[in-house]
Amino acid sequence: MPEELVSRLIACAQSASTSSNLQLWSVVSIQDPDRRAAIKELCANQDQVKNAPWFLAFVADHGRMRACADAHGESSEALESAEFYTMAVVDAALAAERLVCAAEFLGLGICYIGALRDHPAKIASLLELPEGVFGLFGLCLGYPAEDTTAAIKPRLDQNLVWFRERYDATANVQPFDDRMRGFYEEQGMKGDFTWSARSARRIQWKALGTRIGQLEFLQSWKMLRK
Repeated sequence: MPEELVSRLIACAQSASTSSNLQLWSVVSIQDPDRRAAIKELCANQDQVKNAPWFLAFVADHGRMRACADAHGESSEALESAEFYTMAVVDAALAAERLVCAAEFLGLGICYIGALRDHPAKIASLLELPEGVFGLFGLCLGYPAEDTTAAIKPRLDQNLVWFRERYDATANVQPFDDRMRGFYEEQGMKGDFTWSARSARRIQWKALGTRIGQLEFLQSWKMLRK
């Protein structure tokens, strides 16, 4: 993948909507082999992090706006609010998905890496992120192998995500559990361990692992107040 192509994809990301045009996100590409090996270790040792032609780290970026405020003698204290943190996360997600849509249109494959949040302090040190800049997720980019056997993972039935006029908390996920059973079995997984059961296990405190300390890091990093 030539750098010119990646530059065009970043331009696509920049065309995404952004709250108040603040553009509270940035992206760090990691190509150096040693640095890539180090970030692989911090991202649950996922092979694609090291082997993908390009690896991008999307970050919530309050640092740029803080510098602008300082330059104009303005206070930037509101940047430490939950609202501005949420704005930065949304900005980064919209930008990344705009890039992904363009990449997939061109025949590229992608893999989001949420494990970039496993060790936020170490990621900040490795990427030299200043206070107010937080690594949200990674993104692997490359052309899919010709012999790939990846399948499209089913999604929830539309009646579970699209409600008319009011939210329906009684919607039943059982039909989706039944559909996912076949997918799990095709992928060599246990079909009787349903999607809802897997998901329920995933949202337990212990499933957070090292990410359980994320709030403390964000507070120490001047991104969120108590």
